[in-house]
Amino acid sequence: MAEIAFHFNAPDKVAYSCRLLRKAVASGAKVVVVVPAAQIDHLDESLWTFSQLEFLAHCRMDSPQALRQASPVHLASDLDVLDALTPRDVLLNLGDKVCAGFEQFARVIEVVTLEDADRQHARSRWKQYTDQGFDIVRHDLKLKESLV
Repeated sequence: MAEIAFHFNAPDKVAYSCRLLRKAVASGAKVVVVVPAAQIDHLDESLWTFSQLEFLAHCRMDSPQALRQASPVHLASDLDVLDALTPRDVLLNLGDKVCAGFEQFARVIEVVTLEDADRQHARSRWKQYTDQGFDIVRHDLKLKESLV
């Protein structure tokens, strides 16, 4: 059964996701990021530029096979494009809905900002996961910040 984690109170979903992806890749994980099609270019560019001293290797799901095999991070607008080459370690969902097929992954991470609409969508996703019997790990970034 997949481990589900919600990271709440992210001030900027893309910036936080870049840092989260850096940490996941450093630990050896391969990650599929589901991001709405309208935002995929922004995330792609951010992965090139979020840090002046490093680059986070990534590709889109329509990239050539050799590039996909070498990349630890795969960007997709949904999980319908997965194939046998796609890693199933971690799913990072930046969309508004639960990804159909999320059960294929060992871990699922949901990032939630401070925006009301994003929080409402997160509540709906949380309910869907719990209705299916998943336990959820909650990471409150605001609480972490106040402890530092």
